[in-house]
Amino acid sequence: MLAAYLVALPWILGPLLAWWRVRDSRSLADEPADPPRGAALVSVIVPARNEARNIEACVASIRASGWPRLEIIIVDDGSADGTGDLARRAAAGDDRVRVIDAPPLADGWFGKQWACAAGASIARGPVLLFTDADTRHAADLIPRAMSYMARIRADLLSVAGAQELVTFWERVINPQIFAMLVNWLGGTEGVTNARRAEAVIANGQCFLMTRPAYDAVGGHAAVRHVVAEDVMIAQQAFRSGYKVGLVLGIDQLSTRMYESLREIVGGWGKNVYAGGRMVLPAGPLRTLYPFALLSAPLYSLAPAALFARGLLGFGSPTVALGGAVALGCMMLFWTLVYRGLRLPLWYAVVYPVGALAQLWIFGVAIVRGRRVEWKGRTYTAG
Repeated sequence: MLAAYLVALPWILGPLLAWWRVRDSRSLADEPADPPRGAALVSVIVPARNEARNIEACVASIRASGWPRLEIIIVDDGSADGTGDLARRAAAGDDRVRVIDAPPLADGWFGKQWACAAGASIARGPVLLFTDADTRHAADLIPRAMSYMARIRADLLSVAGAQELVTFWERVINPQIFAMLVNWLGGTEGVTNARRAEAVIANGQCFLMTRPAYDAVGGHAAVRHVVAEDVMIAQQAFRSGYKVGLVLGIDQLSTRMYESLREIVGGWGKNVYAGGRMVLPAGPLRTLYPFALLSAPLYSLAPAALFARGLLGFGSPTVALGGAVALGCMMLFWTLVYRGLRLPLWYAVVYPVGALAQLWIFGVAIVRGRRVEWKGRTYTAG
């Protein structure tokens, strides 16, 4: 029996280690929701390309912010679905909102960075807030984020919000990748108290940055050729001596990243390899990144594989029993995850389906390498 537990030990310790790393994560819920006197102007910049299904709700949520001094800049990046017109309609005469058209995409730039840079070039606030068009902002998001930013004296602060998971594939694949990121990077304090640039990340769905820090690191022009522009701009800021922070905003920010299996495969496929490898220092470790990437879904799948071998009569009884114990630990872990996500607990039973899909996405991404396709454009990542 002891030997079986030794076989299962990596899957007993893995969830415990993940919990240990996130236990001290900070939340915007602990910050005041009322803005201070003399509130600074915050420039909210929303890059948008073919976001007709999202842009109106996004703009409406930002307009409802409790922060008293806002300018909202929507950058229509060559949309073919009427995004710009819908954004203007959503502004509804609000003089805080400007909708601009991004210039034609320059060579060597990714579209999102190009749109963000266009918005930043006309922004007037001492604090810039970059946010995706598929986000929804609670009224207290900016007041609480500005409070936390001031308290920890951050020059760049990312907010990690709630992820809306609606379809079966969203619910079985996305949590797998989020869990991998948590295991890899830890909780908010791992970023806020980082001692090396490679441990620093940002969440491009919503991050605030002081204007002096943004200009000093070269803005989005400095990261114009990379997939994970949010991670790289945070690392640039850290290397330049600026304070970078991360905080949870589960009740203040929500995002529905991808709505179909095709979008999930394409979206994660463009990020996990071409962008994800940048969290490792250049050299031998980065060369090994493909193997590290594949290890995550393989780790999740191994207990089910060991248990299945036991049921089919292959392998020793000790290994089969160890697989059963490991599978039970993983089921318990995913039950707790889905409980936290407020989703039906039966998804824990089918977690191997999500892990298999994750393995496929990662494999395709590795084969593609630095070639990235997204929203009708093809890029080669730096």
